[in-house]
Amino acid sequence: MQNGKLLLVHGPNLNRLGLRSPEIYGHTSLSQIEELVREMADGFGVATEGFQSNSEGAIIDFLQSYGPSCLGIIINPGALAHYGLSLRDCLEDISRPTIEVHISNVHRREEFRHRLVLSPVVEGQIVGLGVEGYRLAATYLLTRYTSDPGKG
Repeated sequence: MQNGKLLLVHGPNLNRLGLRSPEIYGHTSLSQIEELVREMADGFGVATEGFQSNSEGAIIDFLQSYGPSCLGIIINPGALAHYGLSLRDCLEDISRPTIEVHISNVHRREEFRHRLVLSPVVEGQIVGLGVEGYRLAATYLLTRYTSDPGKG
């Protein structure tokens, strides 16, 4: 399992990080987030693979291709977190350690954002901690699954 990649999957509109609503999402770009996680993973001898799409189908295709052999998945599904049942089914099917990250605290925002359909199939969720959520998710997956490959 130590040779598997750590996947960073980003849903709709996350390609606009750093530009879109900086008062909510901050000024850090998606490429900066991926670089932060890549540098952490390098320290564990683990490669990363990033993917962003505004299409749920493209995200599912990516996960079905790369997910089954990966070390773990960090996913910020964006709005798909609230209605992406096909994405939920995909994550359940490939059954890899997955941490869901949301930069903003979705529970302090609009009511429709409070329902997170991936909850039952992800190992954990980090919400409202900004970019630090990605660092925490990477730390968890890298330390847990590289130190005990049998857990993956």
